[in-house]
Amino acid sequence: MAYKITDACLSCGNCKDECPVGAISESETKYEIAEDLCISCGSCSGACPADAIEAD
Repeated sequence: MAYKITDACLSCGNCKDECPVGAISESETKYEIAEDLCISCGSCSGACPADAIEAD
């Protein structure tokens, strides 16, 4: 089960820094998680100050 970043994303980059496999990248309006790279570890979710990351 991959994680996804909701519209509540503040674009702070904390999640990207915590991802051990580099599955998170910045898009025009928020950060996004590549589902095919996500290993569902949840590191990004714990690092998000806006609680904008949820299990898909």
